[in-house]
Amino acid sequence: MRFLLVAINSKFIHSCPAVYSLKAYADSKIHSDSIVDIAEYTINQQVEDIIAGIYNRKPDCIGFSCYIWNSDVMRKILPEIHKILPNVKIFLGGPEVTYHPDKVMTDYPYITGVMIGEGEETFAELVEKLTYNSADDMLSINGLYLSTGYTGVRKSLSMDEVPFYYENPLPECFENRILYYESSRGCPFSCSYCLSSIDKTLRYRDIDSVKEHLACFLNAKVKQVKFIDRTFNANHDHAMDIWKFIYENDNGITNFHFEIAADILKDDQIELLSKMRPGLIQLEIGVQSTNETTLKAINRYVSTSHIRQVTSKLLKSHNVHIHLDLIAGLPYEDYRSFVTSFNEVYNMNPHQLQLGFLKVLKGTSIEEHIEEYGIKYLDSAPYEVLSTNWITYDEILKLKDVEKVLEDYYNSAQFTQTIPRLLKMYDTPYELYEALAVFYRANDYFVKVPARSRKYEIILEFVSHETTNDVSKIEEIRESLTLDYYLRENPKSKPAFVKNVPDMSLFDYSQRDPITYNVKYNNA
Repeated sequence: MRFLLVAINSKFIHSCPAVYSLKAYADSKIHSDSIVDIAEYTINQQVEDIIAGIYNRKPDCIGFSCYIWNSDVMRKILPEIHKILPNVKIFLGGPEVTYHPDKVMTDYPYITGVMIGEGEETFAELVEKLTYNSADDMLSINGLYLSTGYTGVRKSLSMDEVPFYYENPLPECFENRILYYESSRGCPFSCSYCLSSIDKTLRYRDIDSVKEHLACFLNAKVKQVKFIDRTFNANHDHAMDIWKFIYENDNGITNFHFEIAADILKDDQIELLSKMRPGLIQLEIGVQSTNETTLKAINRYVSTSHIRQVTSKLLKSHNVHIHLDLIAGLPYEDYRSFVTSFNEVYNMNPHQLQLGFLKVLKGTSIEEHIEEYGIKYLDSAPYEVLSTNWITYDEILKLKDVEKVLEDYYNSAQFTQTIPRLLKMYDTPYELYEALAVFYRANDYFVKVPARSRKYEIILEFVSHETTNDVSKIEEIRESLTLDYYLRENPKSKPAFVKNVPDMSLFDYSQRDPITYNVKYNNA
């Protein structure tokens, strides 16, 4: 019996921990002639190639891992797989199908069933039943939704029952890819837009096991490991033990990414983080909004001033990459309120500021309040907000444009010398990005997407437009753009916008800042 677990990732560099975990658990529990294989593809591949790849594996049973990012591809693949493999059992799992399985079974009547919630134990039992017994025995497996209905609730696993789901030592297929790892499951918080708030059974993996797994990553010199713990520092001692181990065993290469709650970060943790090698750690912190009414409505009881203080302390060491998140379209936040949130968070000076948009995910608390809040959102993935009682679709579109220029000119870290000078032209940070977005839209630059080098020239055009051809201001910005260009690029010839090439001996292209990726400049 051949079982194939299929993951369709958003990019090649990503890996899917779900299918690896299902395979590892099944392999550890079942000793049979059954073979569990994994097939990973990306949403950028041709659908026909993915279908052919699955067909050529000759599976008897297929399990698809379903998420927002691959839902459109899944819709195209599933009916075709059924046509060419009509006798193969098909199961779906993952957050995209867990919360409305009855609709999933209606939309895809040829699938065998849906695995609800955590799938390790459910999949292992499924492998065993289908290998040794008839399909009728599936009714005794909790955690499945079949044509006959739900088989029953599956009890959550202890994290110590979930084996390390990567091979040790790591195979070459993981070279140059991001590896995902979880040291805990569940979340103590109740954010209404988040699926993690549904699982209150917060469970931690034994710390000695975690250290063994981290040693595997470090020994293999993996470039980046992303912890998928929903609030990594929910348990102070657990987080400290892991950070101490990473600090003491730093290999000089691997970067570790964590999602944390800044408001519960303690001084001893900040002190430890301040000692880390630059580039070793990056922290993602969800601020979401600074509107207190909004925060209360989405069940986030945090202090913006405390987050500001913690972020300031973390930034002082100049060694930890800080990523702050905002969400547009939340209840009780209109356009003006969001602009205030943007300015407050921008002024915390993160290395990256992600301007995201509310997604109405299946199973979340906010899905139950769509009529109350007047939320209109996309029927298909990514289920993003279109408008609410407080914000119009026109305003959402404005924010979408601002998000694009923010990504290009701030989050890229390509304009670290120029942005501070541009900010002096406006009263608030948002006004700069709003004006730049309007300029982009007026000149069709969102449609005719400029190359990276062209973006420098566009800034000069923008400044000329905004200052009515103020020559001194244009030349000031030209100088800063020139420095930015040579800090990031290693040009073989002078670009058109550059008047005076700087002294190239001042640029050390053998060294790059691990946070901004700019080269070392000896006259900074």
